Amino acid sequence: MTLNEILYGDTIFKEGSLVLEAGCGVGAQTKAIAKNSPGARIISVDISLKSLSAARKKAADETNFPAEYLNCDIFSLPFLKNSFDYIFVCFVLEHLKNPRDALLELLKFLKPGGEIIVIEGDHGSAFFYPDSSDAKRNIECLVSLQAKAGGDALIGRRLYPLLKDADFSDVCVFPRIIYADSSNPALVRGFTKKTFTAMVEGVGFDVISSGIMTEKEWENGIRALYRTCEEDGTFCYTFFKATGKKI
Repeated sequence: MTLNEILYGDTIFKEGSLVLEAGCGVGAQTKAIAKNSPGARIISVDISLKSLSAARKKAADETNFPAEYLNCDIFSLPFLKNSFDYIFVCFVLEHLKNPRDALLELLKFLKPGGEIIVIEGDHGSAFFYPDSSDAKRNIECLVSLQAKAGGDALIGRRLYPLLKDADFSDVCVFPRIIYADSSNPALVRGFTKKTFTAMVEGVGFDVISSGIMTEKEWENGIRALYRTCEEDGTFCYTFFKATGKKI
């Protein structure tokens, strides 16, 4: 299975429903959920104009794409209260200083009986072979930097209490385990190498310049992560998908 199938394959919105995608980024998830629900109307919002521009370019390649893009903040949405059948939030809460406040705000725009779908990762769930203490430190540095910026790279494990605390009912959480080895080279390339390892590699300058790790230690860790992409390597990571309803 592909990453999209594992994360979004069962995310299907009823025909004629109105869906809010809160924090669409560059539109990668929008494309996946729109494919599953061509009969739904999707309004995707993001605070970044640059990201929205990239999302619109992706949508331009599609025929009869059921989504429209708006530039706005999820804390000041320009919609009527109780107007959406579904709210979809993917890889957004991890960046927020107070994700509970964001969920409480989004709850206002969900119809009674409407459903929220939230997907987040948890960097503490990464396991791999061959093992490497340097690679583990690299990942810990990413978690630490995100925490200093006000986010939480370990938020996946918190989704159940977060949604319950934000007054959603019927909260359910479904772990989505990504396991990649050489029997699935597309997943190794697409997730282990180009998604996870590339994301960790992207904070290298900040880690080294802050003195958390030496350049040699950092590079050893990155090499170790790429090593898991080889013929005998394996990589495992858990995403968490949560659903809840508005009473």
